[in-house]
Amino acid sequence: MNVWWTAFVWIALALAASLVSVRLALSVALAEILFGVLGGNVLHIRPNEWINFLAGLGGVLLTFLAGAETDRRVLRSEWRGAVALGMFSFLAALVAEVAVVRWAMGWTWSASLLTGVALAPTSIAIVYTVLMDTGMNRAPLGRRMLVACFLSNLAAMVLLGLVFTKPSMWLAVYLIAIVLAAWMAPPVSSFFFQRFGTHVTHPQAKYLLLLLLLFNSLSALADTQALLAAYLLGWTLSAVFSKHREPLHQIRALSFTFFTPFYFLRAGTYVQASIFWSGLTVILLLLGLRILSKAVTSYLVCRRLRMSRRESIYTSLVMSTGLTFDIIAAVFGLSHGYLSSSQYTLLIAVTIGSALVPTLIAQTFFKPLVEDGELPRPDMQRQASLAYGEER
Repeated sequence: MNVWWTAFVWIALALAASLVSVRLALSVALAEILFGVLGGNVLHIRPNEWINFLAGLGGVLLTFLAGAETDRRVLRSEWRGAVALGMFSFLAALVAEVAVVRWAMGWTWSASLLTGVALAPTSIAIVYTVLMDTGMNRAPLGRRMLVACFLSNLAAMVLLGLVFTKPSMWLAVYLIAIVLAAWMAPPVSSFFFQRFGTHVTHPQAKYLLLLLLLFNSLSALADTQALLAAYLLGWTLSAVFSKHREPLHQIRALSFTFFTPFYFLRAGTYVQASIFWSGLTVILLLLGLRILSKAVTSYLVCRRLRMSRRESIYTSLVMSTGLTFDIIAAVFGLSHGYLSSSQYTLLIAVTIGSALVPTLIAQTFFKPLVEDGELPRPDMQRQASLAYGEER
């Protein structure tokens, strides 16, 4: 196969998705997933080894950027709401999905638990991209949502590790490396950015990629996922990025230009129209259960936090999205024999639906007021000013 033609087709789809997202004011992640569905079912493109590599790195970069966008000063005032939003929505979806697939559909306990773990967390990739599109990544509400997403993914990672991941020497090395990075990365990175920050070859971006690739390799050896390390690394470096903005701009531009389009396009190619129609009833059941359990729980938490009705609906819909960890958990289940190929396909279809449906509704009908040029509520505006006083 002509590798250059393959690359041309994928980049063409990425460009088309970008143009459509700008023209129709859609989330770029949503547009790329839709074009991935088109490419997989009409053009019959399939991910190969190097596309899987680029897509995997794109997901890790998005998770890293989400961590880097989590300002610690805003987190201190938002952590209670973030914990409630992330954990209650996660637990509601987990219990609902496990109960239905185990007792209503007769799946095994392993498949049921894996389904619950896969469909319970909120996608950091989707939420971060949507917040970037709407400009809410700088607002306290956006920060709260990012932290809530991370907590739900953290709970899923811990649960997956406790139930399915076998302890090993490499797992211990991976966890030790995370602790060492949290301690050493900020001072080392600050020195590196200050010493080599102005060179035209952008060594800062290469340095960050080096760290992320190191954790990816360790996670592969430990037979686990690198998302936890990527988010924690971004979060520990957030204070450094407040003084050195250029490296963050470089890695963000690199990610959204080249890596993340492959991530979202690949997710769309997993949807197979024939299997989708044959298993539509199960897909709609699991998808509706996921969205309903997470949206209702998130909405109640938001109203308890005295958020407006518009913000509560928007937040509850965005918190119902899934993609990143869903696919990771489904692939893990298939490769380790916990899921059959048909169960895997159903979970992937539910995952794609959870990425598309809540995002489309939220972006179409409940865009935040910040997007329309209106200012946030006074208390949010004051917190945002405090949080970004240095940058201004």
